[in-house]
Amino acid sequence: MNEEVVKKMKEMKLYGMLRAFQTSLESDAMNYLTKDELIAHLIEEEWDDRYNRKIARITLNAKFHYKASIEQMFFNTERGIDKNQVMRLAECTFIKNKENVMITGSTGIGKSYLASAIGHQACTLGYRVMYYNATKLFAKLKMAKADGSYISEIAKLERQQLLIIDDLGIQPLDAQSRSTFMEIIEDRHEKASTLITSQVPVSKWYEIIGEKTIADAIMDRIIHNAHRLELTGESLRKKYLKNTELSIN
Repeated sequence: MNEEVVKKMKEMKLYGMLRAFQTSLESDAMNYLTKDELIAHLIEEEWDDRYNRKIARITLNAKFHYKASIEQMFFNTERGIDKNQVMRLAECTFIKNKENVMITGSTGIGKSYLASAIGHQACTLGYRVMYYNATKLFAKLKMAKADGSYISEIAKLERQQLLIIDDLGIQPLDAQSRSTFMEIIEDRHEKASTLITSQVPVSKWYEIIGEKTIADAIMDRIIHNAHRLELTGESLRKKYLKNTELSIN
């Protein structure tokens, strides 16, 4: 009878319930549970299993560049990181409120890591997240226009509850990228959250975007409800290399 039950659980893909059932059989735990407790235990294990698989799937689909976490963040006043602000962002209320986040600072200061850490946290809370390097995103969407998949790609971005655009401003936007950026921001305005990192101060984003009318429209939609973090201090990459060289010498 147990073999038949196990077989049916596998066919119905009740993997969490199956593991709990098999563990209970092996440990004789079922002998100490009432019927209500046993059913509750099996359902709870199935729910946990499905939730964990959902989180794993969401995290995989996000395509993060870094495996980062808030717990591993290095908080230091010299870096201009307000721990309280970061911890509030980690609660992801900004996603629920459909607000944006802007992280700026020099290269190597930890912008991408912080963005990824917030993104990972959002995934663990069940939010749909997508991470893109800005240059690669615009290049991908240019190719999508050429092969006819543009509408599908834009729709996929629109479905994300948090879109992370990393390293905006490595190079100024051309006319096509500018138009695409406007479309992305317009689609997400007051509907979903966008997190943008850049080496360039926000005041100079107008120059990066180009064409004043479009730049004004984009910046107005990004800034008005945005949380801003300006990281300062020495590049962590340079600091790490310097410490490595000192330890070798």
